[in-house]
Amino acid sequence: MLIGGSFNKVDKKGRIFVPSRFKEDLGETIVLCNGVFGKNCLWGFSVEEFDKFTAKLNRLPYGKMQDIYRFLSNSAVFAEFDASGRVLIPAELRTFAGIENEAHIVGMRSNIEIWSPD
Repeated sequence: MLIGGSFNKVDKKGRIFVPSRFKEDLGETIVLCNGVFGKNCLWGFSVEEFDKFTAKLNRLPYGKMQDIYRFLSNSAVFAEFDASGRVLIPAELRTFAGIENEAHIVGMRSNIEIWSPD
């Protein structure tokens, strides 16, 4: 279960260290995407949890489901951890969330949120 929070520096290449307690649940490859529901943050899922989340979208009315899935899919990327436990956050995602030199990672049970500390 992903719980707790952590403030971490973002390096010049856009990489951020993800605490090992999160990495254990996320796996080696994660899905990063824009947060939805009016949140200017990023979401990070294990591949399995992303599949579960998007499957839940099928319960919504078709038009709403398409809008949300399109928003997620348009920004989604697969990201892999490097040997130091860092993951590269693409520039487009950092811009969306207003993340520059530091980020706040928050465990949300089945995924993480990555916020600008501001």
